[in-house]
Amino acid sequence: MNKSELIEHIAKQADISKAAAGRALEALIGGVKTTLKKNGTVSLVGFGTFSVTKRAARTGRNPRTNEAIKIKSAKVPKFRPGKALKDAVN
Repeated sequence: MNKSELIEHIAKQADISKAAAGRALEALIGGVKTTLKKNGTVSLVGFGTFSVTKRAARTGRNPRTNEAIKIKSAKVPKFRPGKALKDAVN
């Protein structure tokens, strides 16, 4: 399912226009991004939790030259599914 299919699904399920569903989805995504930028977490009970973790600096290899390169530390988003989502999939 891609973004436009998701918007269409939201519009049908909530009985709203596709434009309103698109704005609602954008608002959700924007809220999650803003919270994660501030190192916060977003918990949707039954669905899962979005959080930020730190990836340590490490040494990697350039596959073309086999030369060692340094990879900087980074903050990466993480999603941990909730029990209801896990049960729905299985």
